[in-house]
Amino acid sequence: MSELTLTLLRLGFLALLWLLVLSVVGVIRRDLYGTQITHRPSSRPAPGPAYPQRGRAPAERRWPRVLVVTEGSLQGTTLALGQAPILIGRAPECTLVLEDDYASTRHARLFPQESGWFVEDLGSTNGTFIGRTRVEGAVPLDVGVPVRVGRTVLELRR
Repeated sequence: MSELTLTLLRLGFLALLWLLVLSVVGVIRRDLYGTQITHRPSSRPAPGPAYPQRGRAPAERRWPRVLVVTEGSLQGTTLALGQAPILIGRAPECTLVLEDDYASTRHARLFPQESGWFVEDLGSTNGTFIGRTRVEGAVPLDVGVPVRVGRTVLELRR
């Protein structure tokens, strides 16, 4: 082998080694500092029902207006309910971003239907629970019933 070829191989190997070191440092940095949470403006609940109703609903069957975090690192956080589904997880693009090691990147979804709100697990590792029951598929969710996502507990409230 010529001197030039050997030098180029050494430099290429050194460049690959530095790429490996920098990628390892990036992974360790993300693990230590977590996901960067972007500030979102708070939304207020819209006046009136959250979504259209046919006729008059009985007084006891009012729609929930807020999602409240009752336990976990975001305890006390409220999120106004509207017509859009709520994505829960650690990813920055989620509606409710959790700082919870036991929550998946895209963990669960809350969404409205004509009959009320439903919760659905999105294939998370640790599961989503209503009480002690693991959520399988889309499950209807009543006001005041705790939903556990990792170490975080959520409730729908009027």
